[in-house]
Amino acid sequence: MPTDPNCVFCKIAGGAIPATLLHQDGDTVAFQDLHPQAPTHVLVIPRDHVASTRDLQAGDAAAAGRLIVVAAKLARERGLADAGYRLVINCGKKGGQTVPHLHLHLLAGRQMNWPPG
Repeated sequence: MPTDPNCVFCKIAGGAIPATLLHQDGDTVAFQDLHPQAPTHVLVIPRDHVASTRDLQAGDAAAAGRLIVVAAKLARERGLADAGYRLVINCGKKGGQTVPHLHLHLLAGRQMNWPPG
């Protein structure tokens, strides 16, 4: 599994930095965001280091899809699915990405507005 020794999310996935883990399997890790933007704010990441969606290739389709499947599972388990939730993936600085490791935000527990900021 390729990881980046300088990446904070790789360190969380590897257990070197503590986090409130909500899910982990061989491919993905989900944890609570340290700076939540909604009552529920979970980050879902691949264990393999991919900097952003800009770096995804055709062979990464299953791994990228897995992030959505895990987020949907977490939303169902937490009783969020019926009321609704938002999934967000930011790409690059102007897209709002602050950590250069692909991650999906699961946001819920309040009304989401459109357009999103």
